[in-house]
Amino acid sequence: MKKWLAILSGVVVLSGAVVLGVFVANTSGVMASVNGEKIKESEVADEAMSQHGPTILEALINNKMIELEANEQGVQVTQEEIDEELTFFYDMYNGEENVKEMLAQRGVTMDMFEDDVYYSLLTQKLMEPVIEVTDEEIEMYFNDNQEQFNQQEEVEASHILVEDEQTAQELKAKVDEGEDFADLAAENSTDEASKERGGELGFFSKGEMVPEFEEAAFGLEIDEVSEPVETEHGFHIIKVTDKQEEQEAKFEEHQEEIEEKLFNQKYQTELTPWLTQLREKYEISYQN
Repeated sequence: MKKWLAILSGVVVLSGAVVLGVFVANTSGVMASVNGEKIKESEVADEAMSQHGPTILEALINNKMIELEANEQGVQVTQEEIDEELTFFYDMYNGEENVKEMLAQRGVTMDMFEDDVYYSLLTQKLMEPVIEVTDEEIEMYFNDNQEQFNQQEEVEASHILVEDEQTAQELKAKVDEGEDFADLAAENSTDEASKERGGELGFFSKGEMVPEFEEAAFGLEIDEVSEPVETEHGFHIIKVTDKQEEQEAKFEEHQEEIEEKLFNQKYQTELTPWLTQLREKYEISYQN
């Protein structure tokens, strides 16, 4: 069962540790100068250590404790499990390149990110036996929040967007004459986000589109094409390709999802006390 844990904050800490390690390892060079006055790497390292050193050191101590505890309990994280979490993260942020760009803005490499995924998964496995989510808690959460699990009425639609009504009328006539809607969208639509997909917008529920577009789309039958619809964006020709009726949620279909959500809530609450207990178990000494 996947219990995704937020890890970006940890990545920033780990990346800081790597940066500090580089500074400390090589403090003989000059990083910049102002009017000939040199700024040495040692000065940058001292400043970085004074601001972030204690936080980074504690994070590294936590990681070392987690490693020791995992070895003692025989707990391991496989590369396959790491890759599965990375894929989940890529999906959440619309692709691997978007994730890399987001990390790069924070000075974080993919290797650092994978390390943090590794420690997050290792911690999760170690804490699973001490975090209990009961059937009663799951059912209570579902009953209290059932509306958010209900299937809303949705339509799946494509559109062709143009600037003026005359062009929209001409394109509607071509559709009526049997020309392919997707081809016409690719050739004529001004919506750059959807034209390469033949105008496909996917499924959407009420409240997601501008009112005029929404009213027209929800009023169409499957495979029906609208007359030109004017909105603030221009004139649309809308084709509905599928519909989903509103349905009341069934507890069994959301039980695992709720269990994951409650696990993550408890994980966030119990992580600090769990780490505090580990510190009582392992001998930690600081060098001045």
